[in-house]
Amino acid sequence: MSSIAKNYETIRIEKGTSLLRDALYRLKKNKLALFGLSILAIIATASLLTPIIAPYSYEEQDLIYGPQSPNKEHIMGTDDLGRDLFTRILYGGRISLMVGVLATIVSLIIGVLYGSIAGFLGGRTDNIMMRIVDIIYSLPFMFFVIILMVIAGRNIYNLFIALGAVQWLTMSRIIRGQVLSLKEKEFVLAAKSMGVSKGSIILRHLIPNAMGPMIIYSTLTIPTVILEESFLSFLGLGVQPPMSSWGLLITDGAQVMEIYPWMVIFPASILALTLLSLNFVGDGLRDALDPKAKKD
Repeated sequence: MSSIAKNYETIRIEKGTSLLRDALYRLKKNKLALFGLSILAIIATASLLTPIIAPYSYEEQDLIYGPQSPNKEHIMGTDDLGRDLFTRILYGGRISLMVGVLATIVSLIIGVLYGSIAGFLGGRTDNIMMRIVDIIYSLPFMFFVIILMVIAGRNIYNLFIALGAVQWLTMSRIIRGQVLSLKEKEFVLAAKSMGVSKGSIILRHLIPNAMGPMIIYSTLTIPTVILEESFLSFLGLGVQPPMSSWGLLITDGAQVMEIYPWMVIFPASILALTLLSLNFVGDGLRDALDPKAKKD
């Protein structure tokens, strides 16, 4: 074998990589993010399978024994009406997670479209659209949500819309900034020179290239929305009985926490664990999708 062939065999050929592969590599090395993903997967799976794994109906009452502390039959005890708390936490998780995800989707759609249009058009249009955002920003978020709920009615679907309608402002600013930096890139200028419409450039070129910040902020919006829903339930404007959410369960438990502490400890712990996991995942995605991060 010639020396050239030997030298060729010793050359280490490095496989090509991509931004997505690098992001997954960095995410896998983030133990807190993996921990958060594992916890969220368990909670989401349990919520989806609630009708199968729940030991009781969320409306089933045991008025004979009344509130019971955690025992073999009720591992998290029962509430003041004798309803199994573990069952109600499972059903409450479906509502809380659904509110968080759907309201985030609403805010994502509004914020991405609004911010991308403002950033792409620029000039006077951008200035007017951003001043509108500033005006809405000056209003107290929760006060605005309460007004929407009172006007539209206390309905769970109106709750999705109301919470999503006040979370799009920051998303619009983030996407606007991304579009401002992208619209002068070569691929956008090439699309303009080929006569591609403005709508197509926004939807097919600009928005896909701003996916990183969109994903990161979305994971951080979900816990914010869940907390806001909990606060609305605390005020009596959220989910209405006999349905339950974690916020409503915490509200009910807080009223009798001195006598029946388990009624507030368990739902509050599950809510705190979920919010913490979402923040871990959001931080992990931010680090993984950061284009300036160095490959280890």
